[in-house]
Amino acid sequence: MENSTSILYTQEGGIATITLNRPSVFNSFNHEMIHSLQHQLDVATQDSSVRAVVLTATGKAFCAGQDLGEVLEEKDIDFNKIVTENYNPLVLKIRNMDKPVVAAVNGVAAGAGANLALACDIVVAKESANFIQAFSKIGLIPDCGGTYFLPRLIGMQRASAMMLLADKVSAAQAKEIGMIYEFYTDDSFEEEVSKLASKLANLPTKGLAYTKKLLNQTFQNSIEEQLVQEGIFQDKAGKTSDYQEGVDAFLEKRNPVFKGE
Repeated sequence: MENSTSILYTQEGGIATITLNRPSVFNSFNHEMIHSLQHQLDVATQDSSVRAVVLTATGKAFCAGQDLGEVLEEKDIDFNKIVTENYNPLVLKIRNMDKPVVAAVNGVAAGAGANLALACDIVVAKESANFIQAFSKIGLIPDCGGTYFLPRLIGMQRASAMMLLADKVSAAQAKEIGMIYEFYTDDSFEEEVSKLASKLANLPTKGLAYTKKLLNQTFQNSIEEQLVQEGIFQDKAGKTSDYQEGVDAFLEKRNPVFKGE
């Protein structure tokens, strides 16, 4: 897994960049690529020097979803096994990571590729990028967490239409309906992603992690349960070194220098 070329991994300035790298097939997922991505997400999770993660891709596409060529080679296709062993772990690794994950969508994101992006904490895209819930075109259902995240992001009506009709959604439309955070011109995309990732990497990492945990719980909890959890995690945040640094910096009228501790 460590030597895979289908997934590239670099680290600089507290930022781990994980890059999907099968551009000749629009970065569609085969078995090896998926498990290499799972491995690199684990590497980023376990490395204490990593304080933010960027998930992006090479070439013209972000990810076209499952490589159907690989699936069709199998005599008896077990779709449940494919989803359970391949895609579900990716979603859970992203959501359970105690670090912010930015999906930097550099081109078309279709099927599982679109939903993998939506599982990330912040989604940004090139102006020329688009998103397609392509599953209905071949008689399948949205997976990779799509039926969970998309209705929560844009509402049931829009999510239903996107999934049933498989319409293409531009980056500008995706921002307008709240599906993604922002889009950038193609020329400024890499620079803007770098700025965003650097900002995240220099924020109080533990506080961000606690916020992420609360957001993961919010749709399951009652308001009473969520308020209890806010108190618990606020107490945890208040015991971090970064909290003390934030207070000291405020009192001393200077910019804080957070260490993620």
